Amino acid sequence: MRMNRRELLMAGAALTGAAALPRIATAGQGFVGQPGEWRRYEAVTRIDLVNSQERAQAWVPIPNVNEPDWFKSLGSEWQTNAVSATIERDPRYGAEMVHFEWKADEAAPFAQVTSRIATRDRETNFAVSGGQPPLSDADRKLYTTATDLIPTGGIVKETSDKIIASANARTDVEKAAAIYQWVVDNTFRNPKTRGCGIGDIAAMLKTGDLGGKCADLNALYVGLARAAGLPARDVYGIRVAPSKFGYKSLGANSETITKAQHCRAEVYLDGLGWVPVDPADVRKVALEEPPSNLAMDDAKVVAARNTLFGAWEGNWLAYNMAHDVELPGSDGTRVAFLMYPQALTAAGLADCLDPDQFKYVITSRQLT
Repeated sequence: MRMNRRELLMAGAALTGAAALPRIATAGQGFVGQPGEWRRYEAVTRIDLVNSQERAQAWVPIPNVNEPDWFKSLGSEWQTNAVSATIERDPRYGAEMVHFEWKADEAAPFAQVTSRIATRDRETNFAVSGGQPPLSDADRKLYTTATDLIPTGGIVKETSDKIIASANARTDVEKAAAIYQWVVDNTFRNPKTRGCGIGDIAAMLKTGDLGGKCADLNALYVGLARAAGLPARDVYGIRVAPSKFGYKSLGANSETITKAQHCRAEVYLDGLGWVPVDPADVRKVALEEPPSNLAMDDAKVVAARNTLFGAWEGNWLAYNMAHDVELPGSDGTRVAFLMYPQALTAAGLADCLDPDQFKYVITSRQLT
C-alpha cells in the first residue's frame, strides 16, 4: 500500500508517540502545495579586508547546484583588486568557490561576487514511487560515509538503531520518517548558538545537549539516516527572500542577508529520489515564529512539521553539499562546511561568524 505524505507522517507520528499531523493548507499555516513557477534571484557578497602588510586570501562560496526540478545555478562574476581570482572546485563534493589572493602591500583588499540563480518550491509525492533514476554506487557510498563531525558508528549508530526499532520502521520511507520525527521531538533551537552551529553530532548525543541551529539539527538527521544505511546529505545555502506563506521565521526579511545562512537536508529514497527534509526549521518556527515560543501543537508548528518532511520553499539559494572542505592555497586549512565567506591573513583564519569584524555584507534581490 502506498501512502501520501499526510498518511505517512501521521503513521510516523503514531509510531514515535508524537501528535498526528494533519495537512493544513490555510495561508500562513501550511505551505508548499505545488512546485509552482521558477523565480530568479541575484545575491551579492562584498568582502573588505583590513590591510595586514602580509599576503591575504579569501574564499567566497558560489552556487553550483543544478537540480532540474528545483534549482539552477546561472553563473557568477566578480570585481576585485586582488592579483589573482580563480574558481576552485572541491574534488570530493564539487563545491565551488572564488579564491582571491592579494599582494602584501594592497591598502584596501576587496572582492565583490555576484551570483544568479533560479529556484522554485519543491514537494515529494509519496504516493507516486518510481520514475526516479537510481543513485549511483559512487554517490551512495559518498552520502553514507562518515565525515569529521558526522560519524556513523558508535553512539550515532546506537541511537539510529533505537529510533528505528522503537518506531518498528521497516521500509526506507518509514525509517526516514521515524528519524525525522525523533529529531523534531528531541531537539531544540538554541538562540545562543553562534551562526548556524558546527554540527558535531557525536558530542551532542554524548552530552545529551540536543540544542543548536540548522547545521547541528539537520546534521544530526543526516548522521542518523546514514547510520541506518540511508544516503543523506546537508545542503548549505542562504535565504534570499521572505516566505510567501506567512512564516516570518522562515525567510530573509530584508535585502541584507548577511546572517541568513541556512543549511537543509535531503535523504535518498529508492523510487522517490532525493527527498527534502528540514527538522531544524520546525524547531525554528516553534521558537521564533511570532509571538515566539509556540507550543508544538500550535497550528503553525504542526503545519511546518507536516510540510518539512518532503518539501521546501524556494526562497533559498543552495551553495553545495560539501563537508571537510580544504581551502585551496591555504596550506591545508579546512572548514567543516562552506556556507560563509572565508579569509586568511597573517592573523590566521578570520571568524566568519562575526561579519562586523571580518567585514562582509551579502545582499539579495529578485530578478524580473
